[in-house]
Formats: sequence, structure tokens, C-alpha cells
Amino acid sequence: MLNNLTPFLLHWAITALSLWVASHIFKGIRFESTSALMVSALLLGFANAVVKPLLIVLTLPLTLLTFGLFLLVINALMILLVSALVKGFRVSGFWTAFFASIFISLLSLVFDALATGGDPSQSIQMPRNGVWL
Repeated sequence: MLNNLTPFLLHWAITALSLWVASHIFKGIRFESTSALMVSALLLGFANAVVKPLLIVLTLPLTLLTFGLFLLVINALMILLVSALVKGFRVSGFWTAFFASIFISLLSLVFDALATGGDPSQSIQMPRNGVWL
């Protein structure tokens, strides 16, 4: 059971660290407390896992028309969604969310590679037999 929880906690910590660094780089991103940061990281992971795939399917023609660049807009919308839901997490506008989402994605990739040593077995994957627990 703990083996299944470790990649989740690692990914959550990496997302939280990336959001924290982004809040120091971008003036338009603010967290009022550490708990707002942690809840935002958790909710951003949930939104990326559940809401983002639905948006990708719904906007597939636009994504294909823009050669995938509309995915950057979807990433920014996920950050704006989380900031609207979490009290204590503020994003000043769309363009701040847009550039911050690019920064957070790249920084998360770097932190993930450093934390796991580039080992793909450490990433969160669907179970092979279809059972999570």
C-alpha cells in the first residue's frame, strides 16, 4: 500500500515546490499560507487528471488547428480554475497563468527527473490489472 502512495506524495511535493517557485518568479501569483499552497497543488493535480482530459477532448478540433498550442491555453485555464476554487491562492490574470503554467510544467519535469533519477517506473501509472488498491 505504501509503495502505491509514495509516487503520489512525490508528485504532490514536486507540484507544490513548482508552484512555490513560480509564486516567487511571477508577481501575479500569490499564496496567503502554506496550506493554500498545499491544497492548490493537490487540486491542480486533480484538475489535471480529471478536468484537463475532458477539455482536451472537447477542444480537439481547435487543438489540431493550432498544432497543439491550444494545450498551453488549457494549462493556463487549469491554474485559473484552481485559483478560483482555493481561498488564499491568487492569480492576477490569464497571461500570468499562461506563462506560469509553462514555467511550472518545465520546472516539474526537471524536479521529477532529479527526484526519480529519470526512472520511468517511479511515475504514477494506471495499474495493469485495473485495480488501484
